[in-house]
Amino acid sequence: MAGTDSLEELYDAHAGALFALALNLTRSDADARDLLQEQFQRLARQPMPTGVRDPRGWLLQSIHRLAIDRVRRRATRERTSERWSKESMELFAPHADPDEAAFRRNLAQALGDLPEDQRSVVHLKLWEGRTFEAIARLLGIPPNTAASRYRYGIDKLRARLRPFYEEIR
Repeated sequence: MAGTDSLEELYDAHAGALFALALNLTRSDADARDLLQEQFQRLARQPMPTGVRDPRGWLLQSIHRLAIDRVRRRATRERTSERWSKESMELFAPHADPDEAAFRRNLAQALGDLPEDQRSVVHLKLWEGRTFEAIARLLGIPPNTAASRYRYGIDKLRARLRPFYEEIR
């Protein structure tokens, strides 16, 4: 494993972020849990390569690939990939404020409506705080493509959420 990180230390440090990305991509709590388990089973069998400077980045890249593979298999089998992207999910935790809860529901729906490539970049930028360079490395795309996907995704979210935001303001 990278440095002296044990499997338990890696899990404790990164499982939440890996789960959040998997959930955002698969739109399914069960699939996200399965992918997290699969990721750490793989690490138990074959540790992280030595010399990995950014274990979290490496793990995010790996869970992203697993999630994309799972989504593609499902789309091929079912031919109804729109179903999962339309499902609503609560973002991370419910809140007592009804306006905030409603906003989170609308945000989750708007995120689900983004194309997969934009949703990945938006998640990594906003929830992981990754730079476009880091996102590009994680997803295997040029940095300018990562920046463009982010901009397009944010523009779509802004347009979609502006009426709701103005209503609750």
